Amino acid sequence: MIFRSPHPDITVPDIALHRFVLAMAAQLGGKPALIDGPSGRTLTYAQLDAGVDRVAAGLAKRGFEKGDVLGLFVPNCPEFALAFHGTLAAAGVVTTVNSLCTVQDAAYQLRDARARFLVTVPAFMDRAAPAAQQVGIEEIFVLGSATGATPFAALLETGAAAPRALVDPAEDLAVLPYSSGTTGFPKGVVLTHRNLVANLLQTAWVHHVAEQDRIIAVLPFFHIYGMQVVLNLALWRGATLVTMPKFELEPFLGTLQRHRITRAFVVPPLVLALAKHPAVDGYDLSSVRAMMSGAAPLDADLETACARRLGCGFIQGYGLTEASPVTHANPDEPGKCKPGTVGQLLPNTDCRIVDAAGAELGPDEDGELLIRGPQVMRGYLNNPEATAATLDADGWLHTGDIGHVDRDGYFTIVDRLKELIKYKGFQVPPAELEAVLRSHPAVADAAVVPLVDRECGEVPKAFVVLRGDVSAADLMAFVAERVAPYKQIRAVEVIDAIPKSPSGKILRRVLKERGQPSVI
Repeated sequence: MIFRSPHPDITVPDIALHRFVLAMAAQLGGKPALIDGPSGRTLTYAQLDAGVDRVAAGLAKRGFEKGDVLGLFVPNCPEFALAFHGTLAAAGVVTTVNSLCTVQDAAYQLRDARARFLVTVPAFMDRAAPAAQQVGIEEIFVLGSATGATPFAALLETGAAAPRALVDPAEDLAVLPYSSGTTGFPKGVVLTHRNLVANLLQTAWVHHVAEQDRIIAVLPFFHIYGMQVVLNLALWRGATLVTMPKFELEPFLGTLQRHRITRAFVVPPLVLALAKHPAVDGYDLSSVRAMMSGAAPLDADLETACARRLGCGFIQGYGLTEASPVTHANPDEPGKCKPGTVGQLLPNTDCRIVDAAGAELGPDEDGELLIRGPQVMRGYLNNPEATAATLDADGWLHTGDIGHVDRDGYFTIVDRLKELIKYKGFQVPPAELEAVLRSHPAVADAAVVPLVDRECGEVPKAFVVLRGDVSAADLMAFVAERVAPYKQIRAVEVIDAIPKSPSGKILRRVLKERGQPSVI
């Protein structure tokens, strides 16, 4: 059966994302749009509105044309919004690069996306410059100054008018985030202007961000959750964002207190800290009225403990990069949230639940969630095989997540079909780590599975078959030198053989059941 949203359908306007998000910016004038948490540097709505046009003009002056791709390799800061929406205003496409990525990660993404320009910060130049050189990036722009890069401020100095390239919201690509999908290496997720505008409207139906809100922006903007649910939703609704370049508990708590934050978007590891860490008692967090958690499952007890300690409303939602990202959310109205669930389907969103054979399931039956709606991606960039495996001919997005729905239409995520490991909300593909491990001369075979960790959600654990002498510490160091920090192996166990099916697939379930790691 098809489960449908309990909310009425909404009309999605035919408008480009930047024009939709910034429609009220000029009227809001001197109101702070973004405040840099560490320094207090402020970008008003009027400055944002004018700056976006200047960035677009500066890019156009350098030959940037409709459909060209700009890589954005920048931590959370006010200028992120200028670069992001300025690129869209130039009819270009933004591909956001994970702040923790290695040179190899960045080069892979920039090459695959065919990026022409790259915007970064001085602290990232040690990775940005070699990656850009490898893939032939035409020009690097840096916030501030750095050898081998053009100051980002140069884009704001042109006196030319912003380009007026026509955008077809339903067809033209706006954002190209990278996701590992259900399996394998990262793939470019093709999201149109219409996909993203639709999801902002859908999310706003149940999450009522308002002009008077002051929102902490600690979730990274390069991630679809931070990009859409934090940055774009807040700017469209006229709220003020206070940005943090990275999460550290005491600075985070200090920012909540100092800026009298009213709404916070978080992930489970942060919820754990807010619920349990003694430092929380040293801060006045009474201004926080609402909190939303996403990106990974969160149990009801922890959700309730956090809400009680902070004295605020708390809701969970669910989504994925391939859905722009939100598909389910609890309403933020008192009395309408069910703790432990990810809420109901958003407007214009349908869901099916199927078993392993594809048979339809009903309420209270666990199966894979399939999603259909205007927020669902067009597909994966230049990857028809991966697209066909995830998005079927009838438009259903196969999420790879296992869950069920109750009689009131509230969904609960209970497990995953996909093999990805979720470390603090980041996706870690086991296949990538297995390939690195197998390249070590002392490793004959390897498999990586998630190990449950209360603080991080999951951490990668490696099972290895050895053909030489090597310690667990050496293997973990070997992997750490070749992957981003969040992908690092956290535990190693030696076994005689990797269990596999007759077709050669690793039997990860068998490995997960082996329990805690051994030391080698």
